[in-house]
Amino acid sequence: MSSWLRWCAWLALWVALPCLAQQQVHSIDPAQSRFGFEIKTRFGMKVEGLFPRFRGEVVTLDDGRRQVRFRLDATQVEIPGKDRYTSWLRGEDFFDVGQYPVVEFESLPYLAEVVKQGGDVVGNLTIRGITHLETLHVSPSECSRPGYDCDVISRGTVLRGHYGMNAWQMALGDRVTFILRGRLQEQEAPRP
Repeated sequence: MSSWLRWCAWLALWVALPCLAQQQVHSIDPAQSRFGFEIKTRFGMKVEGLFPRFRGEVVTLDDGRRQVRFRLDATQVEIPGKDRYTSWLRGEDFFDVGQYPVVEFESLPYLAEVVKQGGDVVGNLTIRGITHLETLHVSPSECSRPGYDCDVISRGTVLRGHYGMNAWQMALGDRVTFILRGRLQEQEAPRP
């Protein structure tokens, strides 16, 4: 590597390190959070499911904006008490967990006030290897420390046909609403 390229690489690292150091990562608490969804049948009934296993985090960027990321384990998706529906949900016609075991969402940066006042968080949702820009609508907070003293509640509706889940059109509607109730893990205080 030439000395010019080496110098450019060190300069880029020197500029990036302060930005990386200022980012804070807050894990979504899996014990207190719930990631679910609902879909309506053509007969007006509502089917509710959930993702019992997931990982997520909220990153505070150096400019104060936030970014949320989560990975839902589709191999564990279930409709509680309905083994047959759960099996179908994990199968090729819906999530196809054998090929696509994870559902992922990564937001674009958003203002921190959104979790207090309510508003939209836009990001990339990937289901079955297909990615689309989708919107989560965050409800106004019910407490002064949302995510710690109360849930951050958001909902986002997607069209399952956009993600290759076209089966059962006669029985199920195309709209799937994801409902996320999130809590963050408390950060440990730094040791003196």
